Amino acid sequence: MPSRPAAILDYSNNSFSSVLPNFTLYLGHEFRISKNKISGHIPKSVCDSTIRVLDLSFNNFSRQIPSCLIEDGYMSVLSLRENQFEGMLPNNIKDNCFLHTLDLNNNKIEGQLPRTLTKCLQLEFIDIGNNNMVGTFPSYLGVLSRLRVLVMRSNRFYGSMSGALHSGDKSGEYFSSLQILDVASNNFFGNLSPDWFEGLKSMMTELNSTGEIMSALNGSGNVEHPYQDTVTIYYKSIYRTFNKILTTLTAIDLSNNSFDGTIPGSLGRLTSLHVLNMSGNAFTGHIPQVFGRMTQLESLDLSQNQLSGDIPAALTKLNFLGILNLSNNQLVGRIPQSGQFATFENNSFEGNLGLCGLPLSNPCGVSPAPPSTMPADDSSHTDVVLFLFSGLGFGVGFAAAILMRWGLIGKWFVKSARDLRT
Repeated sequence: MPSRPAAILDYSNNSFSSVLPNFTLYLGHEFRISKNKISGHIPKSVCDSTIRVLDLSFNNFSRQIPSCLIEDGYMSVLSLRENQFEGMLPNNIKDNCFLHTLDLNNNKIEGQLPRTLTKCLQLEFIDIGNNNMVGTFPSYLGVLSRLRVLVMRSNRFYGSMSGALHSGDKSGEYFSSLQILDVASNNFFGNLSPDWFEGLKSMMTELNSTGEIMSALNGSGNVEHPYQDTVTIYYKSIYRTFNKILTTLTAIDLSNNSFDGTIPGSLGRLTSLHVLNMSGNAFTGHIPQVFGRMTQLESLDLSQNQLSGDIPAALTKLNFLGILNLSNNQLVGRIPQSGQFATFENNSFEGNLGLCGLPLSNPCGVSPAPPSTMPADDSSHTDVVLFLFSGLGFGVGFAAAILMRWGLIGKWFVKSARDLRT
């Protein structure tokens, strides 16, 4: 470690196993030591530093997070993902909060998300996925006009999202900049209100460029190497980590909850959405025709629901659709054959007994009779008839023999009686 603080210290991507006990004395405005093998805890002396960017991600730090790192509001970037931090987050965040990035993914944090995060008007990135946090959906964050990424995956959040909008919010003024929403694998339930998606203006804008990289200015004011956020989302059927998040990357993941009711048609207005995952819920009704308007959609997963009706032909207009999963629903009718549908395989449609046509082996126009009404084999008919006739013949022959035998005996009795009389 240097003898006096430097503005920027970056020891990332090494094999360090420890740091000096008083390492916080050497902190400048920015300290990065991610992707090492460091254990231990953050000493409270960090509160006496002038740190603005603190990146300890991908290590083995543990214990509680010093409250000053969140409450005092002077931090710009706090990235502690992939560690063993525990405890609850503080809720007394001061005014004039400068927090841009709060990344706590994959720790052991409990409790609720602080409502006072609404004081952090510069906040663009929140990732609290893979923890043990609880509470209802944080609709109060909708007032943060710069919030782009909200990841809450794999926690214990619960309740309905339909009535989750803050009572003071007006239509079109909540989550207006949100481009990534991931609430997968929680305990959310109930219907999704069509109004909920009306505020996602950033996903309704048709973009003609590749976008810009999301980044936070360094605490030192040096913009040559700005801090770049990292996010992991379920993208095209795999978990993919984006070390550079473009402002054009858009995704909604509602999978593995208990949402039910029909899918809101208002989702079709999100014309710049790239990824939509609603699998593993209890949605009913038809797939909305308006999904055909989401012309930038690359991945659509509606599997493991109770959807019915035909597959809308409008989906064949989605020229960028590379991943489609409609399996394990109650869909019926012919599978569309044009556009990207010619590239999808069986696993995109399996588990829908009413679907027919390629790529399934069930041809359209053929309705096999259920097993209980299947005609018996001809040979079995013949065997039954022969058995009946054989049995009948045996019965008739046996009866005739009895009658003949009784006839002969009767004649013998008559003859014997006559002989006795004489």
